[in-house]
Amino acid sequence: MKKICVVVTARPSYSRIKTALTAIQKHPKLELQLVIAGSALLGRYGNAIDFIEKDGFEIAEKVFMVLEGENPTSMAKTTGLGVMELANVFYKLQPDAVVTIADRFETIATSIAASYQNIPLIHIQGGEVTGNIDEKVRHANTKLADLHLVASEDAKERVLKMGENPEMVFNTGCPSIDLAKEIKENPKLDFNPIEKYGGVGEVIDWKNGYLVVMQHPVTTEYTSARQDVLKTLEAIHELNIPTFWFWPNVDAGSDGTSNGIRYFRETVKPKNIHFFKNMEPNDFLRLLVNSKCLVGNSSVGIRECSYLGVPVVNIGTRQNRRQRGSNVLDTIYDKNEIIKAIENRISSKSIVSSTIYGDGNSGEMIADVLAETNLTFHKTIMY
Repeated sequence: MKKICVVVTARPSYSRIKTALTAIQKHPKLELQLVIAGSALLGRYGNAIDFIEKDGFEIAEKVFMVLEGENPTSMAKTTGLGVMELANVFYKLQPDAVVTIADRFETIATSIAASYQNIPLIHIQGGEVTGNIDEKVRHANTKLADLHLVASEDAKERVLKMGENPEMVFNTGCPSIDLAKEIKENPKLDFNPIEKYGGVGEVIDWKNGYLVVMQHPVTTEYTSARQDVLKTLEAIHELNIPTFWFWPNVDAGSDGTSNGIRYFRETVKPKNIHFFKNMEPNDFLRLLVNSKCLVGNSSVGIRECSYLGVPVVNIGTRQNRRQRGSNVLDTIYDKNEIIKAIENRISSKSIVSSTIYGDGNSGEMIADVLAETNLTFHKTIMY
């Protein structure tokens, strides 16, 4: 039985891998070793570990590695600490392979700690482009990895162009689409978000339609994070549509984003916005599919919302060059432009579902590939 160690370092990474975790756990040839690290352990970023444990997953190890600061230096130090701590974890667990997910800055720590100990590395969602530090990390993970489980044909072609062995590159789609498929089959919003999750801000009247906002800082533009989020807040406030707003990820600039939100909330006291830290993945997707529009710069607008056919206003450069469906309208950080884009998406009749990132069977495909592929540290580079 192969021991597969999966490292989840942040809130969004869990929804990106949840169905694969379930499939690995159930597969007769695989043993799941789940390691939770980074901001996934921290309350101010939504206590993702609580949802993971509630879903019935056993945690093999917890790695506390996030340094305060939310700036490039703290990101670098967090990554360095992650290498040290994860190296010990892998030495203790002795996995047959390690899985690192996507492109968050700290995921490179997983890749280094595994590769330097001659443990086969599996990279989920390589080959995509965004144009910022995340893209560099994603491609670095690809070059360290031995097995590549990409989410789209476009991504697969890019990984192959990077010189990776075609026999070790599989388009399995994105596991988050598996969750979206479940929601698409049963889209009813059967809970009250404020009653279930609390949050802060006004108790808004959301039942006749609402927006969802999720805006993160851009790590290469972190000094403008506060100014950027204030422009979005001003646009949402002026539209006066009931809105559920989610807290940013831990990245360089997240202090600026958070401070901007707190400042606006405490000085303007918007009557139409309610703020949350986190939600269970299925609840969040159900909230999205029943919304008028998702606003911000989260990759959920590019992935899950494309499959669900949810209108999206994507602001700024964070998702630059990433393949997207017809549901997405791009705009800049300008209050009036954001308002125009939201009004366009809300009134659009041409938004359709897309299967760019999979058809909802990714988790089982990933488990089957892991079970049947000969996982060895030695990688053949194709030139």
